[in-house]
Amino acid sequence: MVPRILHTLVKVAVASLIVGTILAHFGITSERIVGELGVTPEQVAELGRKAFDWALPHLFLGALVIVPVWFLIYLFRPPGRSSD
Repeated sequence: MVPRILHTLVKVAVASLIVGTILAHFGITSERIVGELGVTPEQVAELGRKAFDWALPHLFLGALVIVPVWFLIYLFRPPGRSSD
């Protein structure tokens, strides 16, 4: 499963690099796009920080429930069954 995720992340990174190179060739920058939306890069960064500050506690709270449930299911799974 991990190699599939890494493979997908590499594909997304390569595609982003290609598109970014093409956009830069035409003089399109991230600052220009954000400026067209009517916000500053600082506002975008602050919004990202607020989103992270909101998501992190919820992620940990959910993990406090999900991880033990997953572990119990993993422990009591009948032997010989493959998850693939």
